Amino acid sequence: MEKMLLSGNEAVAYGALAAGVKTVAGYPGTPSTEMIESLLKMDLPGTNVEWSTNEKVAFEVAAGGALLGYPTMCTMKMTGVNVAYDSLISIAYSGCTGALVIYVVDDPGVSAGMAEQDTRGFALISDLPVLEPSTLQEAYDMTKYAFKLAKAIQGPVFLRSVTSLSQSHGVVKVEPRVMPETGHLLMERNMDKYTKAGAKICMDQHQDLLNRLMKAGEVIAADGLNQLHLGAAGGVGVIAVGVANAYLKEACQKLAAAGVDVSQISTLALHNTLPYDDANIEKLLRHCGSILVAEELEPFTENRVILDAYKLGQNVEILGKNDGTYSRINYYNAETLIKGLCKLLDVPVPESLEKRDIQPEAHCAARPITVCAGCPHRGTYIAMEKAIKKLGLKKSDVLITGDIGCTILGTTPPFEVLWTEVAMGASIPLAQGIVYAGTEHPVLASIGDSTFFHAGMPGLVNALQHNINLTLVIMDNYWTAMTGMQINANTMQSEQIHGWHALDLEQVLQGLGVPDLKLADPYDTEDMATKLADSMQYNGVSVVLARRECAIQARRRKVTYSPVKLIAEKCVKCKRCITISGCPALQFEDGMMKLDPTQCNGCGICTDLCKVGALVKEA
Repeated sequence: MEKMLLSGNEAVAYGALAAGVKTVAGYPGTPSTEMIESLLKMDLPGTNVEWSTNEKVAFEVAAGGALLGYPTMCTMKMTGVNVAYDSLISIAYSGCTGALVIYVVDDPGVSAGMAEQDTRGFALISDLPVLEPSTLQEAYDMTKYAFKLAKAIQGPVFLRSVTSLSQSHGVVKVEPRVMPETGHLLMERNMDKYTKAGAKICMDQHQDLLNRLMKAGEVIAADGLNQLHLGAAGGVGVIAVGVANAYLKEACQKLAAAGVDVSQISTLALHNTLPYDDANIEKLLRHCGSILVAEELEPFTENRVILDAYKLGQNVEILGKNDGTYSRINYYNAETLIKGLCKLLDVPVPESLEKRDIQPEAHCAARPITVCAGCPHRGTYIAMEKAIKKLGLKKSDVLITGDIGCTILGTTPPFEVLWTEVAMGASIPLAQGIVYAGTEHPVLASIGDSTFFHAGMPGLVNALQHNINLTLVIMDNYWTAMTGMQINANTMQSEQIHGWHALDLEQVLQGLGVPDLKLADPYDTEDMATKLADSMQYNGVSVVLARRECAIQARRRKVTYSPVKLIAEKCVKCKRCITISGCPALQFEDGMMKLDPTQCNGCGICTDLCKVGALVKEA
């Protein structure tokens, strides 16, 4: 055993290596990204690790190896399950001879954007087991166990984490890597198992799936994964799910220190939510007069406890989300558990533990979210507004759909040019629907390069097939930037790793048969605005490929541009450069305009905005 300082995501990565994982595939998505990031930094002969085009592809890559009997894993954030589910439910029905683990990180509190979605809902409708660690060590240990369970039942297993665990750091005991199996483990040729050709085949597979879930419950019970501790008979009990177990322990320690007797509380620590641990739930229901259920997001376990109580005829008071003790939004912490425990014990919250009205954000400088200094997207947003004006229209006249990633920052001040953010790749079909609705003004869609490869191509193909009158702006910065600069198919060849091959997005668009394709440099806002205005008048599908590398990555790669100089005596303090661009390298302090050279990358966008020549590019 070796002790290492790891994040929750890294603990899962090391757990997978200790399980002899053969293939790991995923798509970047905070808060799960670092799992694959950490593996890509290692030399792992015998294990294939990749960033896939999207979560569906990642799942299918992992499933392919599992069908041959190898241990494999796919990773994603909670909304990635939406993308993968079409294939996921089919493989769930078929099963696989190898261990297939689906690592998903949910985001209670929405620290990383998107929906506050509970993955256990997908597990419920898929009849798949769900394991939920509560500590960093459990993240490691339970990853290994997930592979063991998946192999035992010969079907996929969900390993569910949450942001607070995946992003925390601590000391974890890890074992040496187990080298993956080698050789050709031939897949069984079985049409009844691996196809869906007929109703009987599908229903037989459904029954097999239900049998695997039942077997998972037997394996988990035999291994003692969940822990039941019975306190005073007829007293109170707590069922904590996943990460809530860590908060329960801390809450009990704080209450005990404040003089509240918590020694007789019965507890059921659940580390798997599906299949339901009905045996232990029944024991607790028969033992306690009232029970608190602590689980983040949806009351899946709580609803099962209520159902079990009804079936058993046990008149037990159940506290949780259904009675208003807890909410179905946001993350938990020790304070959340203290509130529930005090209600359960019918005691007031100790004064020393009462929530203080402390709001750290109130002491921070106002800093609206915006793109980084030098970001090429800034030029694209400005060019969009310029193009609208060139056509004699108002910004409110032209609806521009947005997509996921850095591109969505066009919804924020000072730009406010994008109108929507729905899902990966949705901007193009949304724009098509708006065209169908009969708007008289031009319709634009915007999308990033990584998102285009992820889910945007089908929408563009659809628009091309139906000859839709819309303009697509692909904001190409060569990287999957918002999640931490991961490589995608469009990243330049010099930055690809492990022998991966780069695709040229321009050639891809040409290959799709885009009838009107223009390349634009977002640092040249005037030229790009002219091209945009021309595209907005094109009758059919027009694509503007706005191409310039992410400013952060360009700086890391030592790409330099001519610096910008501020001539203070020419500045009239109109603040036009700030109010239009919102660039954080420009500041107005003590009645003077200032340019921070440590942030400025020399993009020169501000020099186009300054009408008095106070901002100029140095030779």
